Amino acid sequence: MKTIITDASSAVGSVAYKLSQVVPIYPITPSSPMAEHASLLSSKGEKNIFGQDVKMIEMQSEGGV
Repeated sequence: MKTIITDASSAVGSVAYKLSQVVPIYPITPSSPMAEHASLLSSKGEKNIFGQDVKMIEMQSEGGV
C-alpha cells in the first residue's frame, strides 16, 4: 500500500474528479485548491473511475457552476 500525505482540499478534489464526467470551475480569488487539483489531474490525462475522460469547463459566472 502506498501512503500519500495530502490536504483535505486536494483529497476532496481528487475524489470529486474521479467520480465526475464534467468538472465545472469558476476562477475566483481566494479559492480552494480543489479546482487546481482537478485541472492538474485533467492535464495528466487521468480518467475517472469509469475509465472515461473528464471534461473541465470554465464557467463565466458563479450561477453557471
